Amino acid sequence: MKPSTHTKRFFSLGIAAAALLLAAGAQAQSALDEVMKAKKITIAIPTDFPPYGFVGTDLKPQGLDIDMANYIAAKLGVEIELTPVSSANRVPYLQTRKADLVISTLGKNAEREKVIDFTAAYSPFFQAVFAPKSMSIKSFADLAGKSVGVTRGAIEDQELSKLAPAGTDVKRFEDNNATVSSFVAGQVQLIATGASVAGNMMAKNPQLNTEYKLLLKDSPNFIGVAKGEDKLRLKVNEIIAAGKKAGDLDRMAVKWLGRPAGDLPQ
Repeated sequence: MKPSTHTKRFFSLGIAAAALLLAAGAQAQSALDEVMKAKKITIAIPTDFPPYGFVGTDLKPQGLDIDMANYIAAKLGVEIELTPVSSANRVPYLQTRKADLVISTLGKNAEREKVIDFTAAYSPFFQAVFAPKSMSIKSFADLAGKSVGVTRGAIEDQELSKLAPAGTDVKRFEDNNATVSSFVAGQVQLIATGASVAGNMMAKNPQLNTEYKLLLKDSPNFIGVAKGEDKLRLKVNEIIAAGKKAGDLDRMAVKWLGRPAGDLPQ
């Protein structure tokens, strides 16, 4: 008995689907090869989250994440195309192959690990206590008798409540802008806030000579890679490891965050 037209059509569709899956699988393993062949890498970056990524007065992206993206491209010896992303579309840009890498303050968690892969950490993201360089703060005990501004209910408020000694004058404000304004105006001696808020504040108010003093909570940033792109992921890990050893990652972190990258997880 000859196969029906319907059967032949179904069989042909099955072969076509299998071929597409094989092609997709081959493509999924060859992102690094494609980048090196094209001599170009597309990296998704933030432009609305200073000091990690923002638009400068020259209307060009700048910040720690942009420096890191350029650093990786330079080490690969390829041109770079920077693609701005938001927090909401960072992961989809990898899944739909609109970007080879995402360098956009990306934290690693179990849910994200189900759909994308991560390199080693490249920069710190943290909440900390900041104060003028002239103020000697070596430990949380030194906060006793001093005023610290913090945003009510924020992570740094929660952590400061655990770590500040008795006698610390914790002044709580309703939002980050009010907290920053209180510190800039001298209403409080120190400020407890996130790295991005502090970095932006320090950039806008260099006359304050503010610096990082005490760590409240650390949650480093990782580079996102499409699922299964092991060759690209491992190559980027090599670049990150060499950058750590050479002190390049520390220099970037000090430039934008006021503290070295330090020991980052693999």
